[in-house]
Formats: sequence, C-alpha cells, structure tokens
Amino acid sequence: MSSLTPLGIAILGLLLERPMHPYEMFQTFIARSEDRIVKVRPGSLYHTVERLERDGLIRSTGTEREGNRPERTSYEITDAGHDRMLERITEMLADWKYEYPEFPLAIAEAHNLPADTVIRLLQKRVLALRAQLELVGRAVDQVEGKNLERKYWLEASYLRALLEAETAWVEGLITELKNGTIDW
Repeated sequence: MSSLTPLGIAILGLLLERPMHPYEMFQTFIARSEDRIVKVRPGSLYHTVERLERDGLIRSTGTEREGNRPERTSYEITDAGHDRMLERITEMLADWKYEYPEFPLAIAEAHNLPADTVIRLLQKRVLALRAQLELVGRAVDQVEGKNLERKYWLEASYLRALLEAETAWVEGLITELKNGTIDW
C-alpha cells in the first residue's frame, strides 16, 4: 500500500461527509479554501482518487451523467480508508518532521544579494504576508460568526499564528538590515 499523502487524507476527510465525485471534491476544496492547507490540482486529485481506490481505501458508489456532461463516478470511504486516515493523522500530530520550506533556504542564501535588494524583496514579502493574514483573519471571523465549533477550523487559527510570527520576524529582519545591526 502506498503512503497516504496530505491530499489523500483531505479526500478521505471529504468522503467521511458523504460520497462525492472528484470534480465535486475539487470544488469543495476550493469553496472551503482548503487549497491553502493542501496542494490540490485537478490532475493530482484524480490520480490520488485512483490510488486510494486501488489501495482499497475508497470504493465507487456508481456512475451518473447529467445532461451533456461526462460521466462522473462517485466514491465513498471504506472502513480500511477510515482506519488508515486516522492512523496517518495520529502519526502527523505526534511526530514532528521537517518539511523543507523554501523560505529558510532563501534566507540562508540572501547574503549573496545586495542589502537594499534584500530589504526590497522582504518588504514585498511582508505585503504578501499581510494580505494572507487579512484573508485568513476574514475566514476566522466568518466561522466565528457562524458559531462553528472551533475543532472544525483549527487550521485557520494555526495558519494565522504562523503568518503573524513570520510577518513579525521578517519585519524585524528588515529593521536590522536598515539600521545596520546585521553587517552586510
């Protein structure tokens, strides 16, 4: 059996709600902004659905056609899929793993650029971080306004905390670069 990827976990989570066809899964991810926590593209989604079915973690519930649209096969999660999803979530919650984001590498090699260029680029990054922070903040405000239990949107508050921390760190670095605290 292949490894259960983040996209695989997200698909299984959707199928716990109800059977769906892949296009509906994609639309649901986008509508819920879940593409912010898992990389989802139509091609990778269809490939992952095929792999989950091959591994016995989901099964087809039937194929339907609406009007001139192509046939769409709907899927549901199996007991094995539910068990594997819970097992993988348990592993992910308990085990810290370095995920190799690009930004630390960029910071590690930033000394190869002129300080004024680094400052300009970091200022641009701060603008993007603030925009993301505003977007996540609005999402948090929306779910809080709907009285949705917090357990269903923990990832939004986590993302907000990460964005706040990175924004503060980058702003601090910009200050250090501008005032010469860091010898460039």
